[in-house]
Amino acid sequence: MKRTVLMILGVATIAATVWATSGRVTPSPAAGAGARAAEVAGVVAAPGRVEAVSEDIQIGAEITGRLVRVPVDEGDAVMAGQVLAEIDDRDARAKLAAAEARVLMADADLARLVNGARVEERREADAQRFQAETALAQVEIERQRRIKLHEEGAIAREELERADRDARLARARLAELTERARTVDAPARSDEVARANAAISLARAQVSEARASLGKTVIRAPRAGIITRRHRQAGELVSPEAGQSLIVTMADTSRLRVRADVDETDVARVGVGQRVWVRADAYGDQRFGGRVIRIGATLGRKNVRTDDPVERTDRKILETLIELDADATLPLGLRVDVFIGGGK
Repeated sequence: MKRTVLMILGVATIAATVWATSGRVTPSPAAGAGARAAEVAGVVAAPGRVEAVSEDIQIGAEITGRLVRVPVDEGDAVMAGQVLAEIDDRDARAKLAAAEARVLMADADLARLVNGARVEERREADAQRFQAETALAQVEIERQRRIKLHEEGAIAREELERADRDARLARARLAELTERARTVDAPARSDEVARANAAISLARAQVSEARASLGKTVIRAPRAGIITRRHRQAGELVSPEAGQSLIVTMADTSRLRVRADVDETDVARVGVGQRVWVRADAYGDQRFGGRVIRIGATLGRKNVRTDDPVERTDRKILETLIELDADATLPLGLRVDVFIGGGK
């Protein structure tokens, strides 16, 4: 009898528990307690993180070298064009000087080609040709004399043949020096001038390349922003070929954004241009206004995890980008609760 009464009491207790909990609505785990309050008010709630308007900008070296200076640190505000790092430039300066010297040499070669031989060289060539003409004339006189002597029988045949050989040599020497004088006086050929001009163009291109390499030894900020992380110190080696080029990461914080994870069940209630307000535990009840500026086109996995122990991790989300009002000042990476469809 006692066992039967206990069984009846147990069943009654279970039934009462089921009845008491059957009327409750399980809150969405999207953004913790704030999200549950938002659901009551009919506002779409989602977790999100604060980011810069530019997202992360990774600044690295384009050439291999050793850092001699990294004058910025995390949290520093920088202006566009400000020096963020410097690489040892001694090799780059030496290559630039060598390239500039090659330009001077190429210019000199072209000038020499166009101007032709010097006056002294022309006079020397003319003098050598005149000497050859005089020598040939003397050899011809001697040859004629030996022909006559050979006809009279005064000299042997070998003497006449020697005179003929000397005359041939003198004529060849005169032809050689005459051609040399013409070469000295001749203007530059078009193909030689084109080749010299090409050498100048090549040398100037090498100067431009060397100057560009020298410019890459100074790394500057591409825009104004905040240094969010410094990856290298002075003295460290950077090398794009080895995948070690990253020096600092910066972001443009002139405006802040929030990237929110809107639950797949709420995507139909979110549209571009909607007003948004954001809160974070660190700021208590303070609210920061904004508006939806972009909505993703594809559902994906959650990017932000909350502290809610019953949060489901298998739910799909639609990434939604929110631009905060200009007066919002929040640290980058801060996790926030986003409420879409409500006023500030």
